[in-house]
Amino acid sequence: MSFNLLYLHNPYDSFRFFLTLRYVQASSEHSICFAVPEKEVAAVSAALHVRFREALAAGRLSKVEVIHDCSILAAVGLRMASTPGVSAILFDALAKANINVRAIAQGCSEYNITVVLKQEDCVRALRAAHSRFFLSKTTLAIGVIGPGLIGATLLNQLRDQVAILKENMNIDVRVIGITGASTMLLSETGVDLTRWKEEMQKEAKPADLANFVRHLSEDHVFPNKVLVDCTADTNVASHYYDWLKKGIHVITPNKKANSGPLDRYLKLRTLQRASYTHYFYEATVGAGLPIISTLRGLLETGDKILRIEGIFSGTLSYIFNNFEGTRSFSDVVAEAKEAGYTEPDPRDDLSGTDVARKVIILARESGLRLELSDIPVESLVPEALKSCSSPNEFMQKLPSFDQDWARQRHEAEAAGEVLRYVGAVDVLNGKGRVELQRYKRDHPFAQLSGSDNIIAFTTSRYKEQPLIVRGPGAGAEVTAGGVFCDILRLASYLGAPS
Repeated sequence: MSFNLLYLHNPYDSFRFFLTLRYVQASSEHSICFAVPEKEVAAVSAALHVRFREALAAGRLSKVEVIHDCSILAAVGLRMASTPGVSAILFDALAKANINVRAIAQGCSEYNITVVLKQEDCVRALRAAHSRFFLSKTTLAIGVIGPGLIGATLLNQLRDQVAILKENMNIDVRVIGITGASTMLLSETGVDLTRWKEEMQKEAKPADLANFVRHLSEDHVFPNKVLVDCTADTNVASHYYDWLKKGIHVITPNKKANSGPLDRYLKLRTLQRASYTHYFYEATVGAGLPIISTLRGLLETGDKILRIEGIFSGTLSYIFNNFEGTRSFSDVVAEAKEAGYTEPDPRDDLSGTDVARKVIILARESGLRLELSDIPVESLVPEALKSCSSPNEFMQKLPSFDQDWARQRHEAEAAGEVLRYVGAVDVLNGKGRVELQRYKRDHPFAQLSGSDNIIAFTTSRYKEQPLIVRGPGAGAEVTAGGVFCDILRLASYLGAPS
């Protein structure tokens, strides 16, 4: 049912009165408000103007104000007044669903807490309250942007887990939209994840990011909306701030927002910290490895970061782990490309830009205000091959530089060392770098296999022996798994059992 809120404004602190009408909500030194049914608002407003005509004329009351299209939500239960935290739970649930409360009533009664909110928010508010008090499941309405390798893998992981999440964790995941570069699929209740590819072909509409976001944000049924950006698109990342401001949570492995212009990054983080809307990006640095959360845990517990150094590229880890013996550098790069470890154009990996983005993300998380251009990067792409017109031309010409690479490897081997491509953040001196380095064979960086990543945190607590995080750093399965973990972390923040 629709209600209207009426306010009587008192400009004088010392003047108090209380008016008893149906659905009295609150009183204060300055105003009182109450709710009446929509059909009665005109009569009630007219009656108030007549009754307080003299007070209004004399300025003892400033105005009678009507706020249209409101609804009343009541949390009802036994012994509520004597149970700590009930009000906090209710208001926290509404805030996390981005729902504003216009008026509140909680008297000495043991039985209910009543709030007034916008009529369009009433269904979402009811669902948010139900899930927070465990009367229903915590529902996440998810929009996936970029159903490519990582996005498709995530959708398949969700498909395999949705029933288990409902049964064991009280989490109801609904993918209500999927959009690629050319087509998008929208659903009111949730896409059938067992056949989402078929539906993308049969029922998809032309892709329109604005309409896609509108579909997610204007839905008045699901209280918790999440956009998962599985692209590497700068344009998509530029919208995060607006989405968070609308109350839509954002989860992504896309590095472009956190490694882009510093002012945009700071603006984004400021908004995130000042609101109930969450922005999770664990997979931007180490795929499924807990790099961001480890760094935050160190900082939040008072540790001081001195240095972060690591092998951040699964592709380059694979290349240098296999560049040994009599194998040529070009053969190893070709093998990595064939196995799907590199980008379609291997120069995107060999340039070091991806590693530099990860370094700048960790630098900013550590408190350094650096731009991407502040990070010196040693590119592994020969100068003569940077202008190649295609990946195929690059791969054809790369063997002509194998001799130079063989010389560097032999020099390292003669000294009992190996070649590794690393990124480092020198927090004490406010610097970062990306370069090819040599390490002794007993160093942790020399003992990797496959496409493993390894990151060493040197801190005040871990000064003599760095804290090391190591594991697979490339591949769709582990990256999608890292995004999935962020989705579950968001669900726990929104009230799902942990």
